[in-house]
Amino acid sequence: MAMIETVNLTKRYGDLVALNNLNLSVREGDCFGFIGPNGAGKTTTIKILATLLKPSSGQATINGLTVGYQNRQIRPFIGYVPDFMGAYEDMVVLEYLEFFAACYGIHGEQRSRVVADVLELTDLGYKANAEVNSLSRGMQQRLSVARVLLHDPAVLLMDEPASGLDPRARIEMRELLKELKRMGKTIIISSHILKELAELCNVVGVIERGELIFSGTVPELMRRVRIGRVLHVRVAERSGDAAKLLHKIPGVIQVAVVDAEAGSQINLGLDETGVLDVGDIPARLLNAGFRITHMSEEQADLETAFMRLTKGLVQ
Repeated sequence: MAMIETVNLTKRYGDLVALNNLNLSVREGDCFGFIGPNGAGKTTTIKILATLLKPSSGQATINGLTVGYQNRQIRPFIGYVPDFMGAYEDMVVLEYLEFFAACYGIHGEQRSRVVADVLELTDLGYKANAEVNSLSRGMQQRLSVARVLLHDPAVLLMDEPASGLDPRARIEMRELLKELKRMGKTIIISSHILKELAELCNVVGVIERGELIFSGTVPELMRRVRIGRVLHVRVAERSGDAAKLLHKIPGVIQVAVVDAEAGSQINLGLDETGVLDVGDIPARLLNAGFRITHMSEEQADLETAFMRLTKGLVQ
């Protein structure tokens, strides 16, 4: 059974359709990366799942419970991390966590133990007596994660948790998320840092204009957009003639000559299903009298697949 499931989930704001018949399924223990342009519907989806918004139509369930009808039963199962946390003036980190632990009904020695555990997990123990509004952006985001872990939810809903973080803070957040994944949490995370999503997530979903246009593993996404191998080649002279020669090699399906800073560059698209021996390319050029000055292979990644799959259109 899916831990999180939506069926024809739709959200309208007047004439604006923020979500249009979204059908999504996330299994228990999945780390699901939610990808899409700004305004595509990621935050709307996460807020509905967090029981903060009511859908206009359709249905969303978490652990078999229906959002909008069984919210009280759902909330103990979930932890929602927004992209920005609110300011809590004159409250220190320890007080902040103890306050929310009390809201979750955690009292006495259990509260002290749970607060100490989440401070250790998020590496914030040394900041226990620091004021919340004095923390850096990265520490505030880790504190936001610590807050939602107090009641040990099975599902984490994370909306751009690395937004606005410096490189070091992003690395720390990534390592924290990896640990939560190892703990067996079911995670939905939206982010614009697609390289990190590829490292974290076993499943990704691409949403555009409120519609889910892909859901599956990263390799499945690569196959969907038919990303083959791409080689970049530069020769000392006569790039046009070299391109004509390369176009005749079986398995080379596309040849383009572009102006590069260090001279004309030849971009080759290779058919992965063909029988091309890549070593044949420099051999052909050398035998024809061309001097190769550069040759490298382009690495296809999640960002490349996203750019090919979407058109960047938002409502």
